[in-house]
Amino acid sequence: MGDSFTEGIGDPEERCAGGLRGWADRVAEELSAERKDFAYANLAIRGLLLDQILDQQMEPAAELKPDLITLSAGGNDMVFHRTDPDKLAAKLEAGVERLSDTGATIMLFAGPDWRRTPILGRSRSRIAIFNENIRIVAAAHDCLLVDLWTLPGLRDPRMWDPDRLHFSPLGHHTIAMQVLDTLQVQHSLQPLEPKALPHSNWRDARAGDLAWARTYFLPWAWQRITPPRIPLPGVHDHPAPAPLLPKRPVFAPVYAVRTVAMKAVAEFLA
Repeated sequence: MGDSFTEGIGDPEERCAGGLRGWADRVAEELSAERKDFAYANLAIRGLLLDQILDQQMEPAAELKPDLITLSAGGNDMVFHRTDPDKLAAKLEAGVERLSDTGATIMLFAGPDWRRTPILGRSRSRIAIFNENIRIVAAAHDCLLVDLWTLPGLRDPRMWDPDRLHFSPLGHHTIAMQVLDTLQVQHSLQPLEPKALPHSNWRDARAGDLAWARTYFLPWAWQRITPPRIPLPGVHDHPAPAPLLPKRPVFAPVYAVRTVAMKAVAEFLA
């Protein structure tokens, strides 16, 4: 259950459902290696807020009668909507209480540190408060917790997609390892050591920040401050975009693949 983080944005793979692999697919591949009857569903949809995730995904998740439910939610609320972290955590806890009725093991995620991302880094203190609330919720309800905030490897810029919002294939690989370690299961994933970044001075770094803002941040901001147009009778307009659907809405077997995305990972390696 979740948003773009769990859907796998930033980790493209044409042979995976939805054209994305991501940490969740990587974890499922490892878990399926030990269990022939293992099956996996991924209900995550990019862009969703916490309320939307709970409203749209909780019932389908419960109907699957899973042994393990991972829930990552609230990142879009915190970064893009400046939601009160305490109120958001209360909604998350209510969702966890309902999911607990399924009898499944529940895994939560404390979000990553965006302090190196211009503009979005201003939400850092609020995200830290929300993360602390998540830790409290996890402890109170016997949930497993994957704490991305304290995972030092994720502070490396090579762990992130060029949009600085999502993780790169290398980042998804690193998170998959952490999830498997939290589950205390044996796995074949090994740490990947990326090659050194080229040296850049202050001017280069600021130029990179400006390029990021033009390419990613400003289009996103414009999209959100521009009110939707109301269609007028008799005026033809572009058709509404089709709604996004989960990439794996039902349980299905998982097979490990040698991916196009891993070629991208290889470029990071020395």
